[in-house]
Amino acid sequence: MNDETLTMTSPVPSGIYEQLAQLLQAGGPVVAILLAMSVIALTIILLKLWQFQAVRTGERRTAVEALRLWKSGRIGEALTHTEGSRNPVVQALARAMRGQHRGLLEAKVREEVLRYGGDVLETLRGGFRPLEVIASLAPLLGLFGTVLGMIKAFQQLEAAGNQVNPAILSGGIWEALLTTAVGLAVAIPTVALLNWLERRVDRLAHDMDNLVTQVFTEDLSAELTSEEETHAPARLRPAAVSAGE
Repeated sequence: MNDETLTMTSPVPSGIYEQLAQLLQAGGPVVAILLAMSVIALTIILLKLWQFQAVRTGERRTAVEALRLWKSGRIGEALTHTEGSRNPVVQALARAMRGQHRGLLEAKVREEVLRYGGDVLETLRGGFRPLEVIASLAPLLGLFGTVLGMIKAFQQLEAAGNQVNPAILSGGIWEALLTTAVGLAVAIPTVALLNWLERRVDRLAHDMDNLVTQVFTEDLSAELTSEEETHAPARLRPAAVSAGE
């Protein structure tokens, strides 16, 4: 009774193990290497997703709101708004605002912010190189396994002599092509996820550079105020103001 219960409650795992064993037997060591590479790639991707979630790479609103408070002259509120956030953009922005608020030289403040930003981006890019290697090698290993399988299939065909059986050739060919299929199955999602992760880091680097730079610059998109128009050089004033003088 207990054996029957175990058999009925765990058919899926046993079926998966049987299919995996058949796959390894048909594909040989090349498929085993590709499966190991897929496990490594999946582990790295899961770790990167956890890391990105931990630092909240998509949290842009906090940095934008802190910058708005800073530009409106509410320096204390802007600095308070950045506290507690683990987002790298917010932390870089906070460093820039603190440096400006303390009256430090702009060059020194920028240098420190660049140092922090470079360190954070390097940490976030950690693990990308192994993913690139796996994405590049997986199709090549699959092709290598296919070539070896085709050689084996034609050797069997040659050994058969006049007693040629089409099943020998067809069976050898599908086993040979199996490694290419596994290699592509490993490479395609790895490339897609790697590009998505790289895009997230590039977007973070752009936001960091864009928002931090605004701490040291003025918004030139707004219209001149009446006081600014009065003190502006004549060649820069609007036509209506210059005509009335």
